[in-house]
Parts: sequence; C-alpha cells; structure tokens
Amino acid sequence: MELSAELLTRAHYWMRLTRALDERGAFLHKQSKIIGGYFSQIGHEAISVAAGLALGPDDVAAPMHRDLGTYLVRGLHPRRILAQFLGRATGVSHGRDANLHGMGDLSLGLIGFISHLPASTGVIAGVAHAFKLKGEPRVAMAFFGDGGASQGLAHEALNWASVFQLPMVVICENNQYAYSTPLARQMRIEHIADRAAGYGMPGVIVDGNDFCAVYEAVTQAVERARAGGGPTLIECKTMRMRGHAIHDNMAYVPKELLETWARRDPIARIEALLRERGLLDDAGLAALLERIDRELDEAQAYAEASPYPDPSEVTQGVYAP
Repeated sequence: MELSAELLTRAHYWMRLTRALDERGAFLHKQSKIIGGYFSQIGHEAISVAAGLALGPDDVAAPMHRDLGTYLVRGLHPRRILAQFLGRATGVSHGRDANLHGMGDLSLGLIGFISHLPASTGVIAGVAHAFKLKGEPRVAMAFFGDGGASQGLAHEALNWASVFQLPMVVICENNQYAYSTPLARQMRIEHIADRAAGYGMPGVIVDGNDFCAVYEAVTQAVERARAGGGPTLIECKTMRMRGHAIHDNMAYVPKELLETWARRDPIARIEALLRERGLLDDAGLAALLERIDRELDEAQAYAEASPYPDPSEVTQGVYAP
C-alpha cells in the first residue's frame, strides 16, 4: 500500500506535534509545574498517530500513557492537555488529575487511561460488545504494553473478544521493558502476537517505528472488524526511549540497545520518506517546527492562565461523592 502524500504530510505533522508536546510537558515537570509523575512517549509516535488516523470518527479508543498521538489525532487540543498536566480547571478532568489518567472524552471517542494495565482492554471489549449488540458499524481499539500482556485481564479480554467475534482491535506496544523488567524475563516466546492463535484471532507483527507499516496493519484490522470479521491482535515492536517515568534514569537498559533504536527513530524515518518523495525540504521542516512551537506556546499560555479547580466542586462529576 502506497500512502497518499496528503496522509503522510498529516501524519508527519501529528508525529512532530506529539513529540514537541511530550518535550514541553517534560520541561514543565522540571520546572515543578506538573504535580506527580510524567511519562514520556518518545519512540511511540508512529504507533499512536497511525492508530488514531486508522480509526473512523465514530469509533472508540482507549489510549495509554504513551499514546499521546492518538489523543491529539482524535481531537484533544494541546490547550486541554497542558491544562490537564498543570491540574487546571480547564483540563480534561477539570483539575482532578494532573496526568493522562483522566483524559477521557466520550465526545471524541476517547476512554480515559486506567493506571492498572491492561484494565482498558476489558472496558474496550465491553464497548465492542455493545457495538455488536446494537448492530452499529463501529470499532473499539485497546492498547497495552508487553508488561500488560502478562496480566490476566489481557487474556480474558482477548478471549472474550474472539469468542463473540467483537469489532475490536488490540495493539500491543512491545517496547522491550515493563518498567525495569526486560521481555526475556517475562515470557519464553519471542513474539507476543503468537498468542493470538490461542484465542482464535489473527496476530500481526509490525515494525512499530515505521508509520506506514503500522497504518497499513491497523487499517486492515479496523476494516476487518467493521465488516464483522472479529478482533485482531497487532504487536508493534518499538523501544521506550525514556525511563518508565521521568524519575527513572534507565540505568538497567544497555546503552547499545538504545543507540540501535535511536537510529530507527520513527520521526526521522517518516521525514526520510517525505524527502524521498519530494514532499519535504529543510525550509518546509523549519516552517512546520516554527508553527508547532507557536501552537504550543499558545496552549501553554492558555493552561497557565487557567484557574485551579474550585474546592467546593470536588464532589461534582464523581460516582461516589
């Protein structure tokens, strides 16, 4: 599949915005403006952006903490995301969280990230089952990591989705480490997608740093699910280029491994493709980066000018006040 110039150009923008927003968040954390931890998604841009672009407007996704691109592609504005990071009332959770946990917006087809991975897979299985029972041609998408693949709920959700042939796509972001535990200490198999055969569903392995490969695989899985073909498990092989969270110096990761994956940077690869096809040059890249800086400066100014939540409203919007 040769992707159109328009799609590649859009993907490049979203991937660059994703990384710049991630770096802006890390900078704000170092300034002590973000309360709590901060989770970088550098290295995951091709996965999160491709997955978001492959979905239709009425589909639903449950991204994780390294899927910032999916949130952006689905329509969550950087203003709201930075306000969320800063714990302001204009954030997605209205100041009840200063992280990605509360970034759900059903009007955008986004279900908030659940910290205990991979809890979102069970939720998405329920969403997909509702779509099937209602006869709606909609698809539900879940994400989890290689560590989450070892949790019982991932197996239950995948098995349920297969038994009932649900319109569901599950993306496993295999970034080699579950916190500090390398993949070889979690499982004896090389490919997590090999487990798909045990559930009776297709298992696909793709290079998670190649936007085109991820987009093609996810698009095919979404189309298959929408047509009634049931779920697909897609394993995207990538590398977590920062620590588990901002406090983690990754001393346990071999330097040579990081250097190898740095040479496969997803943004560098899509930019090489764009240049090869005559769709990008130095001037165009400089203009894009300047545009993104302006957008994030405006978003940060909005977030910092936003009020903190009113303590008298703390019980509003919760299930058990």
